[in-house]
Parts: sequence; structure tokens; C-alpha cells
Amino acid sequence: MLTLVLMVSPVFSQFSFMKQAWQGGGDMWKAYQDMRDANYKGADKYFHAKGNYDAAQRGPGGKWAAGVISDTREFLQGGSSGRGAADSRADQEANKWGREGGDPNKYRPKGLPDKY
Repeated sequence: MLTLVLMVSPVFSQFSFMKQAWQGGGDMWKAYQDMRDANYKGADKYFHAKGNYDAAQRGPGGKWAAGVISDTREFLQGGSSGRGAADSRADQEANKWGREGGDPNKYRPKGLPDKY
């Protein structure tokens, strides 16, 4: 019986990681939707940190998904060079802050409605 449990355990672990990743992707999507809904000047970094924070709280899969989504977004926006490079670096700082468990409110602009 113990052998069966040990053999099945990695399968459950992989399922758990995938579930966390899926849910973390949902957290990132929600933060994006909230950012668009709020349409609040200066709130971009807050929503970056919030999405990454919420996703990472799901576990390793959520943290992984947040990293992949954040890095891909910045890459596709051409943030590694050109005019948007400084903004992209600031976005990535906020992404990492949230993903590592930092309080997203560090980036919260004054006056942003409480519902966010």
C-alpha cells in the first residue's frame, strides 16, 4: 500500500502545480480586468504587483504562471529597449515585488477606489 501511495504522489503534485498555475493565470487576468475597469492614472504598477501577489499566493504553480505571464507581456511590449525600457523595468520591479510576497499597496496610488 505504501508503494502505491509513493507512486501516485508525484501525479497529485503535478496536478496541484497545474491547478495553481491555472488559478494564478486567472488572478493575473482579474488584475488586468480591474486595471482596465479602474482606468486610474498611476495605478499600473499597483495592478502589476497585485496580480503577481495573488497568483503567487496559490503556490509554486501560481508563482510560475505569474512570472511567465509578466515576462511575456513585457517582452511583447518591447520593454527591453527603446522608449518603454524604463517603464518596463519599473513594471518588472512591481511584478517581482508582488510575486515575492511584497504588499501590493506599496504601489497603490492615493485615491484609487477601495474596491481594488
